[in-house]
Amino acid sequence: MGDPGRAPRVGRWSRGEPGWLIRDGARRSLIKDRITALEASLNDFDPAVRTAALADLMSLVDCGDIEFPPESDVANMHGHTFFSYNAYGHSPTSLAWLAKRRGLKLMAIVDFDVLDGVDEFLAACEVVGLRGAASMETRIFIPEFATREINSPGEPGVLYHMSVGFTSSQVREPVRPILADLRDRATRRNRSIVERVNGYLDPVVVDYDRDVLPLTPAGTATERHMVTAYVAAAKRSVSDQIGFWSEKLNLGRDEMAATMADLPAFKNLVRSRLMKRGGAGYVKPGPDTFPTVEEMNRLAVAAKALPCATWLDGTTEGELAIEELLGLLIGKGVVALNIIPDRNWNIADPAVRRVKVKNLHDVVRLAEELALPLVIGTEMNRFGQKVVDDFDAEPLVPLRKPFLDGAFFVYGHTVLQRALGRGYQSEWARAHLPSRRARNQFYTQIGRAAPPGLRSMARVGQFDPEMPPAKMLSELRAQG
Repeated sequence: MGDPGRAPRVGRWSRGEPGWLIRDGARRSLIKDRITALEASLNDFDPAVRTAALADLMSLVDCGDIEFPPESDVANMHGHTFFSYNAYGHSPTSLAWLAKRRGLKLMAIVDFDVLDGVDEFLAACEVVGLRGAASMETRIFIPEFATREINSPGEPGVLYHMSVGFTSSQVREPVRPILADLRDRATRRNRSIVERVNGYLDPVVVDYDRDVLPLTPAGTATERHMVTAYVAAAKRSVSDQIGFWSEKLNLGRDEMAATMADLPAFKNLVRSRLMKRGGAGYVKPGPDTFPTVEEMNRLAVAAKALPCATWLDGTTEGELAIEELLGLLIGKGVVALNIIPDRNWNIADPAVRRVKVKNLHDVVRLAEELALPLVIGTEMNRFGQKVVDDFDAEPLVPLRKPFLDGAFFVYGHTVLQRALGRGYQSEWARAHLPSRRARNQFYTQIGRAAPPGLRSMARVGQFDPEMPPAKMLSELRAQG
């Protein structure tokens, strides 16, 4: 996380200001510094500061001091924000700006257990002219796989699960308790971890409310926030930090010193040794630890979003039975599949790489057979993860089209739901496009035809919401 304190407010640059009389080289330097300050302000915990910073940056775009690069055929549809945890401290607004500055064609955010960033991200995408979408991720328990590890390491029956294509941070009254329960479960889980870890690390202890929550913009902490708090507490409380952590993490002093020199690696080690399986703060989950897939899918459908399965790498016992698993989840309402491609090919060991690349290609083919559009991305909740996948990497080249089709599908649903209430889950869609495959094709085409931005959204909002899908697509294409 970045510093939660506010960045200095920077006013807008006007052609009438004296700076325009400074020599070009000096002026370029001033503009560069100004952009850097404004981009830092995009991650301020105060939403008003973020909004103002984006407006100021767009004013620099309008006067030609910032030029966006041409769009590339790349997308990241799975990027976490600081409302759960982003390793680089990015807010929803900052991710929209970053994607536009990097020339991404599409981007979607995702956060654990909360929808806090949805409205902000979609609004920022409209301002900068980016095709955007928003999702939520959580963990669920699948009783049918209770004895098989799926994609949560060492936790049989536990499955990471998503809902994609939200168009609002607010949900309807009947399912609000589900969303509230997600936040409450996470808070109880976190407080339990802190209590256990405090007992183990004493005299290095943290207070959840005082030391952890201030690291977050909206009180939704994760294990990574807790790790940051413990590292800071040790600096305050212990003179021999290497010795302290060497003992507590059961690592030789020299190796501990080398690890501590790489802060991201050190934090990952603290989290792994203290909060994951076998650690002092770990509590083995059971059937009641997480919500059911039925609850999460009911929340998604009520919010007109799309239940989405997730896939790790095809090597666990549960994922070796991927056809069984996806068949079960489709029966419960899943309509898409999430994949994190980079961890399935960007691997040093050639033997492991060969297996995982094959598994990746196999699951993409299976998703096509099952009419499951793909939702792919890089996560960005660990240091070293990319802003966008390397679509030109040899193992990914054959997958570019299904990856992009899935991104346009989610964006197309988002556009029509946001503008007209005619997204994938609408009664209109079910009546006109009863099969999942037909709906997939339609919303993918809508996504490819709909330009990003406020004016485009306003034009779509003027369509007759009762026109049939073919007419709506024709109208959209005609507007260019």
